[in-house]
Amino acid sequence: MKFLIFLLLMPIATVFSQQRTVAECTIYYDNVIPAGAEKGTTEVIHKTVYIKGNNSRVNVSSPSYQISTIIDQSTGKVVVLRSFGNNKYMTVLTKAQWVEANKKFEGMKFIPLNDTKSILGYNCKNAQLLLKDSSVYNIYYTTAIVPSVKDFEYEFKDVPGFVLEYEATDNNGNKIHFLANKISFDPVLLSEFEIPTKGYRIINWK
Repeated sequence: MKFLIFLLLMPIATVFSQQRTVAECTIYYDNVIPAGAEKGTTEVIHKTVYIKGNNSRVNVSSPSYQISTIIDQSTGKVVVLRSFGNNKYMTVLTKAQWVEANKKFEGMKFIPLNDTKSILGYNCKNAQLLLKDSSVYNIYYTTAIVPSVKDFEYEFKDVPGFVLEYEATDNNGNKIHFLANKISFDPVLLSEFEIPTKGYRIINWK
């Protein structure tokens, strides 16, 4: 009887032993330009995700702007930095305000699909996320690694793994497609999570 229970539990134990919680990493993404897009009509966008313990930072940058979202999971404090040329703005949100800002993702449906692919050596599963406003996220995620914090990309906080590729389509048909091109597990500098004390105009949320 004990042997039978062991055999039944062994697949579950194998899954958990293979899954690694990542508390320190940097992931680099690029947007995928649609095939046939005219040169100069689509901006090249880079996204970088930093994770260190309870801290996370997401930088989204293009030639015309940079937006950084810094979150301290232990306090719930969120700081959003926006730079447009020489104009710099800072918005500070509480945890409750951050939830309110992302309320469009509440009640989102997670639909597993059968497709898989390898991204950066990780086997990734396919799924769709359906929002109440009819927006759709087509994602590929690996269950081999799981971030120690999840709210830095609120739309993916309930995905059972790390999203390495996604294409988002809003209810107007507009699309954005990001693909991870590098993962580094080197130590992340604490300075990445420091909040600027000058040079930014404070903009209140709402």
